[in-house]
Amino acid sequence: MGEWRTSRYSGKDNCVEVALGPAAKIRDTKDRSGGTLEISTRSWEALLSALCCPATLDLPKV
Repeated sequence: MGEWRTSRYSGKDNCVEVALGPAAKIRDTKDRSGGTLEISTRSWEALLSALCCPATLDLPKV
């Protein structure tokens, strides 16, 4: 598993960290021992694509 990384755009303790490997692991920097979310690398790539290009999502209007 890769090392934990934080975004260079976030604050010191106000973000999430991600470790990439066979799966992507995500945790809160404020509660590192509180558990992790593990998703496939394919899901991680889809999440990043959706965040970078939200107009391509087909979401219902709220």
